[in-house]
Amino acid sequence: MSPQKVSRKKSHTKYVFITGGVVSSLGKGIASASIGRLLKARGLKVSMMKLDPYINVDPGTMNPFQHGEVYVTDDGAETDLDLGHYERFIDEEMSRANNATTGQIYHTVISKERKGDYLGATVQVIPHITGEIIERMLAVTRGSKPYDVVLVEVGGTVGDIESLPYIEAIRQFGLELGPKNCVYIHLTLVPFINTAQEVKTKPTQHSVKELREIGVQPDFLLCRTDRPLDRKVKEKIALFCNVGKEDVFDVPDVDTVYELPLLLEREGLGKRLLDELGLRAKEPDFTQWQAVVRKIKHPTRTVKIAIAGKYVEVRDSYKSIIESFVHAGAFHGAKVELQWIEAEQFECGNARDLMADCTGLLVPGGFGERGIEGKILSIQYARANKIPFFGICLGMQAAVIEFARNVCGMRKAHSTEFAPTTKYPVIDLLPEQRGLKQKGATMRLGSYPCFLARGTLAHAAFGTDAITERHRHRFEVNNQFREQLEQGGLRCTGTWPGGDLVEVIELPDHPWFLAVQFHPELKSRPTNPHPLFRDFVGACLHQNEPRAREHATGKKLEPVTEE
Repeated sequence: MSPQKVSRKKSHTKYVFITGGVVSSLGKGIASASIGRLLKARGLKVSMMKLDPYINVDPGTMNPFQHGEVYVTDDGAETDLDLGHYERFIDEEMSRANNATTGQIYHTVISKERKGDYLGATVQVIPHITGEIIERMLAVTRGSKPYDVVLVEVGGTVGDIESLPYIEAIRQFGLELGPKNCVYIHLTLVPFINTAQEVKTKPTQHSVKELREIGVQPDFLLCRTDRPLDRKVKEKIALFCNVGKEDVFDVPDVDTVYELPLLLEREGLGKRLLDELGLRAKEPDFTQWQAVVRKIKHPTRTVKIAIAGKYVEVRDSYKSIIESFVHAGAFHGAKVELQWIEAEQFECGNARDLMADCTGLLVPGGFGERGIEGKILSIQYARANKIPFFGICLGMQAAVIEFARNVCGMRKAHSTEFAPTTKYPVIDLLPEQRGLKQKGATMRLGSYPCFLARGTLAHAAFGTDAITERHRHRFEVNNQFREQLEQGGLRCTGTWPGGDLVEVIELPDHPWFLAVQFHPELKSRPTNPHPLFRDFVGACLHQNEPRAREHATGKKLEPVTEE
């Protein structure tokens, strides 16, 4: 059967397809984002897309231990964490159009079949599924903003059964686009075998062989390696993989992922891409990017911050938070060391010991009852001992529960998520969430406005009265208890104007105590750290100063614990 021809208006957009081989977790998302940065630095208008081969419609219902972070876009799409890499590297906002899954593709095709759109035809992987994949790739270019280049990352590894329709789709689409309108880049592994003291190219040869059998010939090879490849090794790879010697690039480990675009630029990938795509562009400008990388690699001071989380064994669950600390640390010329603490440890351990040497505490979001009491105990310790505290989503809810219990006298205060019959439901389900049966894509998702009170930490950080931030939650501060909480000293310093929902809370008699219902980590960038992470790290560095003096004098500040 011949490939489906996809009709489209004449477009000048070029496409770059990125595939991965040999093993997973090579950093294909980082490599793709770095390539996007090479093009963006030349003044080109760039967008990116991730094709995910799982059958879930989106990752919104997946366990963080399996999938890692769910990245939420402004328009409320729950997407793969690689979209976070894209936004951070090319500084362009993604949308639901920038992520497609097998679940979405098949759902669309089956829905069309049920409506009779295929006019009685037998619906098959080729041409209908591959045609829908191509349609999704084209849809990225149909917005109001024209793009010079769209980069498309194919999830999974070449050889995976579930990835085959995507490989076939980019093959078909490449034929339609024609020469000088698309390139194929393959990221592969070139391992060093210690016992033989040799670099082995055979895995890469087999990976490219399998890709070529499907009909895709890579134009460039990015070789993940723990050491630079010598000329002879590159020539061997080029010979057996049918690519030019100048088109084999080694991608060794780097001190920070933000160094990768600079490395690829030095290797000449940016210029070769322009040549292959027939593009003309200005000389690249990496001035700001280089400055950030220098600050990350050469910090002048260090601060340690504790994170009381539920998924600390899988750091990808907090990928955007980690990167936000890197950005904020670079702003202050500091290295932020993160002390990962499983929240449940606070339930049976001593908070003072668990947070030894930490000058700040962050409690991130999460779902489910496990660890909630540990989060509450960690917040109590930070509040009582004047340790800078930052709460995000569930972290804010836990802070409200802790304050209600230990300051306002509501000893059994809780969230109805965990205690449906609590006497003091200070956190409750959003009204529009009641009665919902479907779990996927039904939370309060995406960007919402928030008004900030003047004379507050939040207002000082943003420098404006109104902001927009991204959300992903079902529960909120219960306004029935808001007056009682505020009488106890808790300030609700940010609210959603559409329904008087509490978005930001603060404690004015504390060095830095702030929590938010939204997810600020999703909008932090290397060259523009999020204001709240920036100011939180600044407060922790300031808190570090008296601790340094204590160390020098030998005098220890005793922590405060509440009964």
